[in-house]
Amino acid sequence: MDAKASSVMEKITSLAKRRGFIFQGSEIYGGYQGFWDYGPAGVEMKNNIKKEWWKYTVYDREDVVGIDAAIIMNPTVWEKSGHLKAFTDPLVECKVCHKRVRADNEEAVADHEKTHKDKKDIWTEPKTFNLMTEVLLGTTEPKEKSYLRGEITQGAFVDFRNVVDSTRVRIPFGIAQIGKAFRNEITPGNLTFRSREFEQMELEYFVKPDEEDSKKIFEYWKEKRKRWYEDLGIDPKKLRFHDHEPEKRAHYAKYATDLEYEAPFGWSEFEGIHHRGDFDLGNHNLSYRDNLTGEEYTPWVIETSGGVDRAMLFFLIDAYREDGERIYLKLNPKIAPYKVAVFPLLANKPELLAKAKEIYKNLKQKLNVVWDDRGNIGKRYFAQDEIGTPWCVTVDFESLNDATVTVRDRDSAKQERIAIDNLTEYFQNKLAA
Repeated sequence: MDAKASSVMEKITSLAKRRGFIFQGSEIYGGYQGFWDYGPAGVEMKNNIKKEWWKYTVYDREDVVGIDAAIIMNPTVWEKSGHLKAFTDPLVECKVCHKRVRADNEEAVADHEKTHKDKKDIWTEPKTFNLMTEVLLGTTEPKEKSYLRGEITQGAFVDFRNVVDSTRVRIPFGIAQIGKAFRNEITPGNLTFRSREFEQMELEYFVKPDEEDSKKIFEYWKEKRKRWYEDLGIDPKKLRFHDHEPEKRAHYAKYATDLEYEAPFGWSEFEGIHHRGDFDLGNHNLSYRDNLTGEEYTPWVIETSGGVDRAMLFFLIDAYREDGERIYLKLNPKIAPYKVAVFPLLANKPELLAKAKEIYKNLKQKLNVVWDDRGNIGKRYFAQDEIGTPWCVTVDFESLNDATVTVRDRDSAKQERIAIDNLTEYFQNKLAA
């Protein structure tokens, strides 16, 4: 990573901590590499992203249902899925200091080589390293070895028959879920981009085994997923598809592509769209029988698998703006942590405080609103800009006379007077636009 890119990431990391988006996990004890905590602003934004994804993927469609599968599954699931043999990364070890890194992480390899400039041939031969995180279950020894799921995908497959039997879904249909996954990453880094604990939002879309139709559905979901990010504010110029060459695809994939974002540390994957064929349902010996035609077959699967944490990181990076001394996050209001901030012009005036609190409580019934009465008005605007709050409402002495308030727009910094009685409708219209 060059100096300019490193500077951008330092700014993002600093803002993320300063404004309560992302904290290092267990920070008071020195942290724990690859694990992150989401602060008050971060958890709101993360939940907003998940809510928008669920609405777009489930609520706005008639052919998708949701599940929430267990994090720990019968170990046989991972044997049948191939994860115990194939879920690996290449690992190399430095012969000088014994540091281990991923062999395919060129940046990490190059950075480490700089610390041993006077040495040659410092790496061992690559070895495969399984990414599954082991857990031990039971109350007596020997305990049963199981695994934290390395992906949430398998939950949709092992629940396939239950979903079909308990609902009215018919092929083609999808199973959506959002949930935590765990990978024993060798070299976590770039804030939350590569973590050991992360969250995924996935759709497994089941189709008839037909080459032509399934390819069309694969292309359809590629464009749908890209459009979702664009509609929520990601710069289209910073998005691209990276199609996997046949020889580089996973062994089960008929087609595969990565949706990538041009981050400060380079083009980086944050969602995969895969045509998995019948690999998964076939391995679990599951089939589908059409209750109208009697036809029975093993469905093929089109998968869209996105990282919640990576998406949030890229939304933050893409929204970061510097305008002179002003720093703000130009977040789409739908995913901004708070929609409106409310504060009195002066915090030491009881009449302003009471009116502002009244407005705050009324707006809070319909919107996610934050209260702020710290410091002067300029500092409050500055803080809300960095959090990405789209609108600020200021109650001043004029408000007591004419029942209007000042509404300030985050992006333009322009202000206008709005009647207090119209505020809820005003903001709801803005959010719906």
